[in-house]
Amino acid sequence: MKGLIIDCFAGGGGASVGIEMALGRPVDIAINHDPDAILIHKTNHPNTLHLTEDIFKVNLRKYVKDQRVALMWASPDCTSHSKAKGGKPRERGLRILPWAVYKHAKEILPDVILMENVEEIQQWGPLDEKGYPIPERKGEDYQKFIRSMKALGYIFDCRELVAADYGAPTTRKRWYAVFRRDGKEIRWPEPTHSRENTSLRHWEECGNYIDWSDLGTSIFNRKKLLAEATQKRIANGIKKYITDAPAPYIVKDKDALAFIIQYHGETRDGDSRGQLLTEPIKTIDTSNRYGLVTAFITKYYKSGIGQMLDRPLGTITTKDRFGLVNVILDIKGEKYIIYDIFLRMLKPEELKLMQGFPKDYIINRDYNWKSYPVAKQVARIGNSVVPIMAQKLVEANCPYLKVGVRVPNLNIDDSQEQLRFA
Repeated sequence: MKGLIIDCFAGGGGASVGIEMALGRPVDIAINHDPDAILIHKTNHPNTLHLTEDIFKVNLRKYVKDQRVALMWASPDCTSHSKAKGGKPRERGLRILPWAVYKHAKEILPDVILMENVEEIQQWGPLDEKGYPIPERKGEDYQKFIRSMKALGYIFDCRELVAADYGAPTTRKRWYAVFRRDGKEIRWPEPTHSRENTSLRHWEECGNYIDWSDLGTSIFNRKKLLAEATQKRIANGIKKYITDAPAPYIVKDKDALAFIIQYHGETRDGDSRGQLLTEPIKTIDTSNRYGLVTAFITKYYKSGIGQMLDRPLGTITTKDRFGLVNVILDIKGEKYIIYDIFLRMLKPEELKLMQGFPKDYIINRDYNWKSYPVAKQVARIGNSVVPIMAQKLVEANCPYLKVGVRVPNLNIDDSQEQLRFA
């Protein structure tokens, strides 16, 4: 097999399936301390040796023996480096995880090591006694780690790459590093997509990965009212992405307009964090925070905004925060009004595809056919490496390891197979 391939911090298998997409072969060894992550990984990579162990304690030499390790992928937990941590103290135990990469590199000396993390990893430095980074010592630990890897004989290069530039339907931006000691040069994949109008293909639209057969539930006349903050986000989103948008997203084959809202956090000016569906989705995290809002429209015939052809507007709340519902829209020269608004969370299957996983990747059950909870599905996706990025980096640096093409998973559940995506 031209040398072993190891996936450290394997999680649910984003890097592993990306490597398989590049080389047509599974990773040989996958390590993760979380049994829940191993359940999903083993479901999709049954021929891989799975080690549910602490990354610092696992003895890889015991499993590698005298075999050559051609490639090792490592994506240490990034939460205590990420700016998303905000002003909270950092966890020392998580910040030191890159040193586990050095530990194993020293013991088994892989030819090539690929790493992924948030770009803030480059600011990795000591913490004060309260767990906060010391500003004047920013980057010290990062530089020490790089020097230590070079001392093992590795050459090194790194870049910050946006997944959407390589065909993934997400704008997730990450730090990627390549270490190699086999005498070959480091190579970077060329972008295939662009946000701007260039000779490259345009960024993938996340709207192409929505299950339009399920538009959710009307936000009106619910037994339990939506939270005030959610109502505000919807209202702001209607204004920003429909009434004020030069080109609202039109749902295919339906008299409806749609956009995505983000449930957690707001921008400084109070508008909801959201986006049109003509763009790749923003970074997916471990919580299900994205909601699909669909506004249904009907032709306006000057009979009064309060009266529709087929139903009364009385079903729509009269509270001021929903005054936007009564706005007349001009779409390509024709007049419309909004007569209902639907809302639902994005599904794990949709998030999976937007993260760049192949459609046949199984996330809703484990290898024993036991159902896998939705919250855990989302967590595995949010924690994952974008598979397309792993694929592109491996194709660029290790094409000589290719043995064929990835075979689609034939054990995909009927429920997944029957999903209708645009």
